[in-house]
Amino acid sequence: MILTGEEIKKEVANGNIVIYPFNPELVNPNSYNYHLGNVIIEIVDEIIDPKKPSAYRIIQLNDKGFVMKPNKLYLGSTVECIGSDYYVTSLIGRSSIGRLGLFLQITADLGNIGAKHHWTLELKVVQPLKIYPGMRIGQVSFWKPAGKKSMRYMGKYRDHTEPHYSMLYEELSKQEYAR
Repeated sequence: MILTGEEIKKEVANGNIVIYPFNPELVNPNSYNYHLGNVIIEIVDEIIDPKKPSAYRIIQLNDKGFVMKPNKLYLGSTVECIGSDYYVTSLIGRSSIGRLGLFLQITADLGNIGAKHHWTLELKVVQPLKIYPGMRIGQVSFWKPAGKKSMRYMGKYRDHTEPHYSMLYEELSKQEYAR
């Protein structure tokens, strides 16, 4: 069951949902708008190899904006710290952003119970697009889980406050050693 906007406000006030900073004006009928942070990373590998850490460059966004280019992978992060010990988060793009040709969180929109952090955002564009720090870029919804809540998120990305590249290579190297 998805939470309504009024329920999101109530659960933030009760401390059951973390959205910091929180602005009640950004609450939608069943989601909350979040903002793009001021740092993105561009993956610069010609071929991305999941068995190796990605090479990347850090881009500091400013008021002049930054033009994203097609056929590049960019990773941003939310300004807000978002999460809950009681609800599942789902981060998606806004329709206004999608209509500009920016695809956001197209493969990893589902968060885990217990994850409360600045989320890394996957960003891809279909044509050059200028982005700015602090722009409203996506929305998060909260879902009530069914069943026993025995596990909390303790994953490798939980402590990052800025965008972070894939760390799949760590899992793959462990598999190699396990053979």
